[in-house]
Order: sequence, then C-alpha cells, then structure tokens
Amino acid sequence: MHNPPHPGGTLKEAIHELGLTVTQAAKEIGVSRVALSRIINQQAGISPEMALRLEDWYDAHGYKGGRARVWMKMQVAYDLWQARQNRAA
Repeated sequence: MHNPPHPGGTLKEAIHELGLTVTQAAKEIGVSRVALSRIINQQAGISPEMALRLEDWYDAHGYKGGRARVWMKMQVAYDLWQARQNRAA
C-alpha cells in the first residue's frame, strides 16, 4: 500500500459500489476498457482529460467529491510520493 494511495484504488471502489463492471464503467466514462483497467490496476495515472471525464461521471451518478481538481491532487500526491521513494533508494 502506498501512502498516499494511487487514485485508481478510489476509482475501483466507486465502480464496485455502483455494481458496475470495468467494461460498463469504461463505456459510461467514454474510454476503452483497457485504459480504465490500467488506471484501476495502478499501471497508469489520471490525466487532466481523464479527471474531467471522471468529474462528469461522478456528477451523473450523484457522487460528491469527484471534482477534477481532487483527482489531479490525488495523482500529484501519489506521483510526489513515488518520486521521493525513488530518490531515497
């Protein structure tokens, strides 16, 4: 577990809570299943474009706290943590 966690974990939980498959969520978000899978499996980060898509998707499902800036803050926090770990190694 990383501290802070990868934002893909938060997204994975939301998809699970909605009872959606990755394929269904990807279709709703407007991305490929592979692209979404890479994010939720922590193999890719949240881009600004994806953050905007997630903001719209969260709004459509009535979730609070899904603002694009929140996604970007989570991603930057994770990226900085990773950089510090790599620097220390």
